[in-house]
Amino acid sequence: MTESGTAADSGKRADAPGTRSQTLDRGIRALEVLHEAPGPMSIAELARALEVHRSIIYRILRTLEDHRLVSRTRDGTYELGLGLPALARGVSRGLQSAALPALSSLADATGMTAFLVVPSGDKAITLANVEPRQSVAHIAYAPGMRHPLDRGAPGLAVLAALPAREDERAEVGQVRERGWAYSRSEVLPGMSSVAAPISTATDVASVAVIYLESACPDERDRQELGERVRSAAKEIMADLP
Repeated sequence: MTESGTAADSGKRADAPGTRSQTLDRGIRALEVLHEAPGPMSIAELARALEVHRSIIYRILRTLEDHRLVSRTRDGTYELGLGLPALARGVSRGLQSAALPALSSLADATGMTAFLVVPSGDKAITLANVEPRQSVAHIAYAPGMRHPLDRGAPGLAVLAALPAREDERAEVGQVRERGWAYSRSEVLPGMSSVAAPISTATDVASVAVIYLESACPDERDRQELGERVRSAAKEIMADLP
């Protein structure tokens, strides 16, 4: 058999259904469904969502609960567990460590929640966040939040840190020229966001803030906010290799 034939056969084996764990796949899907749900879910609801028997979901949830990846509420429903944030702290550890001081300063200076976003496929994923220590009101935006990469200022800023593509939105090119992105009601209705790209030899990400549009309606205020966010991005990049 030639080397090319061996490689082709290996590729086929890698794509074969039998090489994947159905149980693990269902467990991960259960976590994803719980993440997207507006509140805790029952075994029956999860079984319907995953289209499997309730006994299968029960065994999956018991295993996830043993590892603190889900937790059972008093009424017997399930929600994501405290083991997940501990795992998330190990993701892009260097990037998170470099970003947290800048996020803290940005949140306190603006009175807005500041957060770090990274790309994952065609999604923008919130990796870390810091809420302002003193604020009359601010928007909570927790780690794990995700949205399409081509929607919302954080995703547009990430795309601006990547090589230009023919099919990208015109706003991405504007972000490259201006240094920061702005969006309104693209991810959450009534919410606006300003973000700036982060690009180093090893990392692509964005730093962003989220707020009610009424908190920063003036163009001059938005420009000032954009420069603040851009400065935070530069501070983070200076601390990265």
